[in-house]
Amino acid sequence: MPTVFLKAQVNETKATLIEGIIVAGYADNGGYLNLVGPAIKFTNKPLTVLVGLLPSLKFKEDKSDSGTKNSLITPTLGFGLTSVYKHFAIQIPLFYNGKTASSDGKWNVGVGVGYKF
Repeated sequence: MPTVFLKAQVNETKATLIEGIIVAGYADNGGYLNLVGPAIKFTNKPLTVLVGLLPSLKFKEDKSDSGTKNSLITPTLGFGLTSVYKHFAIQIPLFYNGKTASSDGKWNVGVGVGYKF
């Protein structure tokens, strides 16, 4: 008698709190290091795409006319798209710089690469 094997659906969409992906990249004339935080995850093995928040550390030396210096390392929260193929990750984050006395607030786009553990 012939037998038919049905495969389970491999496409999956779910919410995730921490994904285990670390990314380093460039945005707003400085570097950043982040972990992919709360996100919506779309999976079609071996490709995964995540859209969500990116808790980050930004590395940027600020230059001001008054001579005041800010910290080289600043914690920040970004938002963006992360694509993972097997263990290799590519990320397009958006970081917001708030309005100051000398500049308007604006969104800055970056690019980064990383690794999924």
